[in-house]
Amino acid sequence: MKIGFLDIEWFDVLDVLLLAFLLYQIYFLVKGTIASRIFLGYLLIYLLYLVAKAIGLELLTTILGYFISVGALALIIIFQQEIRRFLLIIGKSTNIANSRFVMRWFRQPSVAEPSTPLKPIVDACKSMSSEFTGGLIVVAKNDDLEKFILTGDRLDAFISKRLLLSIAGQYSPLRDGAVIISEDRIRAARCILPISENDEILTSTGFRHRAAIGISEVTDAAAIAISEETGRISLAIDGELYPNISSSELEEKLQQYLLESNRVRKREGGKDTPVE
Repeated sequence: MKIGFLDIEWFDVLDVLLLAFLLYQIYFLVKGTIASRIFLGYLLIYLLYLVAKAIGLELLTTILGYFISVGALALIIIFQQEIRRFLLIIGKSTNIANSRFVMRWFRQPSVAEPSTPLKPIVDACKSMSSEFTGGLIVVAKNDDLEKFILTGDRLDAFISKRLLLSIAGQYSPLRDGAVIISEDRIRAARCILPISENDEILTSTGFRHRAAIGISEVTDAAAIAISEETGRISLAIDGELYPNISSSELEEKLQQYLLESNRVRKREGGKDTPVE
């Protein structure tokens, strides 16, 4: 394809489309944050550098060239959280172990795995909501949560409504932090979760809900947060918070999310921050 004096091939079109997609993803990650202003400022300086180079302003080109070469390293440091989020998104979406094709042809046949019983979890959340008892419950899906389990007190107990209510009780020594449920067992309580650093979250959002969002950002687990002030139930999945949902909606969303893909564990890290 020829446009004027330019010869454009299909690879050139593909190159532009891929670059546009990458820039859009970067914009999506930094949108609404201070980092977006820094990125825009760096982009303007780079455009000024190209203009100065095209015109032939050697001194300005040299100065801006040094700034850009050092600025690339500075951008990596400034955008480390955004880069980490971007790599986590890529890792989740391209994980070979979660491929249905791979699981179908290369995984050894096995009997169906028992699903995590949701009724005692939902009933406990309903009671905690009605009694204005704060709580944070993490329900594992595929990812290995051992790193977060090690931060709390191990229980390894059967899932029951009474046990969950006892853990969340006002005078319970295990009420601070999160309860982690995995493989049909209550694995640990008083666990420390990573706090979400997403600047788009409302400032009124408490640490318990930020922790629920944080664990759902770095793993594929679902996190339930019960507000101690309002008694409202919120559910965090894939970094998105569903606030003020009913117990029936909670059960429906959990059932749908936990059964929508294969049960394969993987491990991803996160920054540990105490939950208040």
